Amino acid sequence: MQPLEIKALELKATVLKSLDEFIHEHALAFFVVAIYLLLALLVWVLCGGLRRKFPNQSNICAGIGIVIQPHTPPLPPPPIILNEYDPPDCDGDNYWE
Repeated sequence: MQPLEIKALELKATVLKSLDEFIHEHALAFFVVAIYLLLALLVWVLCGGLRRKFPNQSNICAGIGIVIQPHTPPLPPPPIILNEYDPPDCDGDNYWE
């Protein structure tokens, strides 16, 4: 490794070590500050902070067409088909006639 890379790694290690000590000693304050910063970032993003702004472009609204179908009554239920071999209704006296 080159001496410049070694110094960069040493600097990175010292920064991470000092950050670790800070978080260990002031955990609650770090947590509260981090929560408020993340909430502010979330509000900024949801308000359009990441949206590109083009100065020569007007607002474009796409139209949405809604077609309402007329109400049609439901289809009647299919007829009930009895078994072919059921005898027809009769009074019993002239069944075979």
